[in-house]
Amino acid sequence: MSSQQQPTDEPVYDDRVYRSSSAVVTGVLLLALAAWLCGDAVVRGSGNTPWISLALALCVVPLIVAFTIRPAVFANDDRMRVRNPFRVIELPWAAVDAVRAGYSAEVLAEGSKYQLWSVPVSLRERKKASRGRISRRGGLTGRGLSAPEGAQPPAAEVPQRAGADKVVDELRELAERGAARAGAQGGVRVQWSYEIIAPAVAGAVLLIVLLATG
Repeated sequence: MSSQQQPTDEPVYDDRVYRSSSAVVTGVLLLALAAWLCGDAVVRGSGNTPWISLALALCVVPLIVAFTIRPAVFANDDRMRVRNPFRVIELPWAAVDAVRAGYSAEVLAEGSKYQLWSVPVSLRERKKASRGRISRRGGLTGRGLSAPEGAQPPAAEVPQRAGADKVVDELRELAERGAARAGAQGGVRVQWSYEIIAPAVAGAVLLIVLLATG
């Protein structure tokens, strides 16, 4: 009876998806507002107004989607795929030099820097997390009190972190753990999102023509 050959690498699990829920909600509300305003202009407008409204919608709607609903980061054991407003960047972990969050979240790879649009950095949230760590560190001794005799020390608490910093920590851990995997080798690939760019440009050109000839 022949023995079965074992795989040399671990399986790749489903992607983790990182996106801003507040940006998605904002995008949906803006799309609803654009549909209402443009729809009203098309139904009730006269002359070139309906056509101008349609051209404006053709230009604006893809931009709203691009900057609110579309941005996302997909990460698994082998690679990270960054979907920004106008580009999709695929980064195998072996090609990633660093993942960091300063005033914005970004990944460095092959001498280039790519911003993570779906991971917004909130300085207010970061300051709040820092204040929370300081207040917990003070504990009883911070108020000039001592713990009762024989009392057990509290269990170690997980340091409070801002949302963007947590995401960056997870991505950094995936990069460090997956860089040596066979499926994580290769170079960075960048693809332009023409499904967003083409209608936005077409709408802008049509709007300019209508305004110039109207």
